[in-house]
Amino acid sequence: MADRRSPDAGRRSERSRRAIHDAALALVGEVGYRATTVEAIAARAGVGKQTIYRWWPSKAAVLLEAFVARSERAARRDGGDGTGSGGDGAPGLPPEIPDTGDLAADLRAVMRATVDELTDPAFEAPTRALAAEGIIDAELGAAFVQQLLEPGLLLYAARLRAAREAGRVRADIDVRIALELLVGPLTHRWLLRTLPLTHAYADALVDHALRGLAHPSGPRAVP
Repeated sequence: MADRRSPDAGRRSERSRRAIHDAALALVGEVGYRATTVEAIAARAGVGKQTIYRWWPSKAAVLLEAFVARSERAARRDGGDGTGSGGDGAPGLPPEIPDTGDLAADLRAVMRATVDELTDPAFEAPTRALAAEGIIDAELGAAFVQQLLEPGLLLYAARLRAAREAGRVRADIDVRIALELLVGPLTHRWLLRTLPLTHAYADALVDHALRGLAHPSGPRAVP
């Protein structure tokens, strides 16, 4: 059966989707997740709420897709230079953690960038909302981990695996546990607000973690 939609129907749909994304992110930042409603998102985006329910099952699903889409746009603008924001307050995910040959310096750089992202209001409000909602909604929580958290964790895993192969950390380390020694405490302090999240704290985490991970005889020469 022929598609009877007008030629620009797809373009209109994409404009509406982007407007809904932008509205959801803006409202969560302005009034918080609890006060953000599907009706408010629809009104801000200039669409009917039935449009939102046709595309998403809940406001949390809208927010997750909006945040993932903004992060992807930021990463493309960032050009994969390693760290930093993509220009609209969203984190830009680099294609890899740079390998300068100095593992501690490389990890400090990416951990400091993570601190900057976690304390950026444009990043913090939607991420906290999604993390909290994901505890209640298992399906959303799994999507949050898969789409937002896991890609970044895989970058740590790749850098630590390279360090292990180069003899800069012990050969028997479990890469997944090793990366959690770094990001776990950072996330804990951010999520629970136990103490301020700072560059100094990120540096200290790297130093403490590498004391346990370091090769006992020091780095060996790489052929």
